[in-house]
Amino acid sequence: MSEEAGQMMLVYEDPSDQRSISLDDASSSEESPDETRLSLETTNDAIPYIGQRFVTHDAAYEFYSEFAKRCGFSIRRHRTEGKDGVGKGLTRRYFVCHRAGNTPTKNSNDNKPQRNRKSSRCGCQAYMRISKSTELGVPEWRVTGFANHHNHELLEPNQVRFLPAYRTISESDKNRILMFVKTGISVQQMMRLLELEKCIEPGYLPFTEKDVRNLLQSFRKVDPEDESIDLLKMCRNIRDKDPNFKFEFTLDSSGRLENIAWSYASSIQSYEIFGDAVVFDTTHRLTAFDMPLGIWVGMNNYGMPCFFGCVLLREENLRSFSWALKAFLGFMNGKAPQTILTDQNMCLKEAIGMEMPTTKHALCIWLTVAKFPSWFNAVLGERYNEWKAEFYRLYNLETIEDFELGWRDMVNSFGLHTNRHIASLYALRNLWALPYLRSHFFAGLTTPGQSKSINAFIQRFLSAQSRLAHFVEQVAVAVDFKDQAGEQQTMQQNIQNISLKTGAPMESHAASVLTPFAFSKLQEQLVMAAHYASYQLEDGFLVRHHTKLEGGRKVYWVPREGIISCSCHQFEFSGILCRHALRVLSTGNCFQIPERYLPLRWRRSMPLNRHLQAPRNDHADRMQLLQSMVSTLVTESAKSKERLDLATEHVSILLSRIREQPVSTMGMRELSSSHRTLA
Repeated sequence: MSEEAGQMMLVYEDPSDQRSISLDDASSSEESPDETRLSLETTNDAIPYIGQRFVTHDAAYEFYSEFAKRCGFSIRRHRTEGKDGVGKGLTRRYFVCHRAGNTPTKNSNDNKPQRNRKSSRCGCQAYMRISKSTELGVPEWRVTGFANHHNHELLEPNQVRFLPAYRTISESDKNRILMFVKTGISVQQMMRLLELEKCIEPGYLPFTEKDVRNLLQSFRKVDPEDESIDLLKMCRNIRDKDPNFKFEFTLDSSGRLENIAWSYASSIQSYEIFGDAVVFDTTHRLTAFDMPLGIWVGMNNYGMPCFFGCVLLREENLRSFSWALKAFLGFMNGKAPQTILTDQNMCLKEAIGMEMPTTKHALCIWLTVAKFPSWFNAVLGERYNEWKAEFYRLYNLETIEDFELGWRDMVNSFGLHTNRHIASLYALRNLWALPYLRSHFFAGLTTPGQSKSINAFIQRFLSAQSRLAHFVEQVAVAVDFKDQAGEQQTMQQNIQNISLKTGAPMESHAASVLTPFAFSKLQEQLVMAAHYASYQLEDGFLVRHHTKLEGGRKVYWVPREGIISCSCHQFEFSGILCRHALRVLSTGNCFQIPERYLPLRWRRSMPLNRHLQAPRNDHADRMQLLQSMVSTLVTESAKSKERLDLATEHVSILLSRIREQPVSTMGMRELSSSHRTLA
C-alpha cells in the first residue's frame, strides 16, 4: 500500500481551519522543550513538552487549556486523524489557539438578516499535537508537536477569564440562578447576590450577565411535558433492545410524568457484588427542568466508583423518596444495602427507615463539610481553618469516649455553645462521626479521596443535560464501567509490579488474591503490625504499640474455626484486617489469612450473575475462557521484569499469527454476540 493510500482519515472540527492553518507532519517539526520559546513568561513548570504522556486525549486537552489560561489565551480542538471504530481508531489530535484560522466565508442570504460580528481569528500558528501509542496493551497519548508562537497580543490574567472558553456556570450556581428567577429579581441583582455569597469583588464571577441571560433563555425553550413523553418513549425503546434495562415511573392525576427511576443491566450485575455500601446523592438537579436528581453509586473492587441507578423526582418529600427507594429495591431483586450514605434530609432519613429498616443510614461527610464555609466562616473568622482541622481530628477518632470529650473541649475553645449548626451536628453525631460508625461496613466510602472520586464521577454525566429525553442514554454512555478510563486504570493496577515489603507468607498470599487497590490497604496494616506487641490474656490478646505501656486493643482468636475479631472494628468497617489482628495471626504461626477475611468484593476474580446474562453459546464460553486466561497471564507476568519481557515477546508473536488468519462474517457476528453476552 502506498504512503498516500495508507494515510489516516483527517477530520476538521472547523472547516475554516482547513484553508488557513497547516499543522501536518510536513509543515511542523517536533520541537524539543529547549527550542520552544514562550510568548509569555511563566514561572509555572507545567509547560507542554515533546514526549509528555496522558492517559486520555481529554486529559491532554485539559492540561493544555490550563497552560493556555495562564499564558493569556484559550484553545479549541482543531482536527483529528482516524475515527473511533474505524481501523486503528482515533490516532492523532490537534489543539490550537482560539485565534487560529481565518474568518469563515458566509453565504449571503437576502431573506435572512446577517450578524455583522467581527471575528477574532487571525491565523495564529500556536498548537499542541498529541498521538496515540500502545505499550503493553495500555493506550496512552503523547505530545508529538508543540509551538507557542502567537501573532497577536496575549491577555492579562484579569482579561483572559472573559474568553468564552473560561466562562462557565457551575451546577450549584445554576441552581441558585433558578431560585432567583422564581423570586422575580433582575439579572444584575442575581450577579450581585452571587458576588456577595462568594465574597468576591464585583465583576469577578466566572461568567457574565450575558451568560446568565443565555442560560435563562435556554430554560424557556424547553417544554417539560413534551420532554417527559419523549423520555418514556426512550426508556421503552432501550428496554425493547435490552430486556435487562429496568425503569419505573409514576404519573400525576393529569397524566404528566411525576417520578422516574432507572438502572442498566451492567449496574444491576455490579450491585450483586458491590451493593453492600451505597451512596444515594440527592443534592443535584436537572437545572433546565428544575427536577431533583438522585444517583445511587458504590465502589468496585479496584477502588473505582460504580453506578447503580438514577431517579428524577418532582418533589423532595417523604412520599417521593419512599417511592424512589422501593423502585431501587425492585431493580435489585429486593436486596437492600448494608449501609447507605446520604445528604442531611429528614424526609429521606424517614423514608430509609421505612423502606430499608435493616440498612444502616449515615450522612456523607463530604456533603456536610461542603456547607461549612457558609455556616462557620463568618462566625470563626481567622480561626476557621484551625477549627476545621480540629473537626477532622474528632471525626477520625477511634472511640466514642474520646470523641465526646474532644467535642466538649472544641465547643469551649471556640465559643460555639449557642451555634445552631454545632448543635445540629452534635445531635446527628451517630450518623456521621466515625467513632459511632466503625462497626458498620462502608467500603472506604467515607474517606476524603473517595468522596472526590465519586463527586468527579457524578459530574461526568451531570454536564450531559441537553434534553431530558436523551438523558438516560447520556448517563448510560458516561457511567459505562468498561469505558476507556476505567479499563485503563484497572489494567494499570493489574500490570504494576507489586512490591512485597514484609516478606511474610501472609503478604504474598494476600497479593495473589486481592486486587492491587485492596492489597495496598492490607499491606499498610501488615507493615504497621510489625511495630506492635501482643500479650496473651485468659480470653484473648491485648495488642498495643511497642512504645506504649498502657491501652491497646482486645483481639479474640479461635484458631480451630478461623475466627478473629478486634475491638477497633476495622474489618467490619472496611473489609480489611487491622494491624492488631494481623499481629496476633503472625504470633500464632498463621501463614495465610483465613478465607473469610479476604472478602469476595475485594478479590481479583468476580463471579458473574448468570440470570442477568443472555443465553450463552459455545463461542461465548470460549471467549470468556480466553478472557480468564488473559487476566491470569497479566497477573502472573506482572510479578517480575523477566516474566513481563517473556510474555510481551510471545504475545507479540501470537498476535501477528492471529492477524494472519482470515475473518469470516459469521465469526464477526459471533464476536459481536459474545461481547454483548459478556458485557
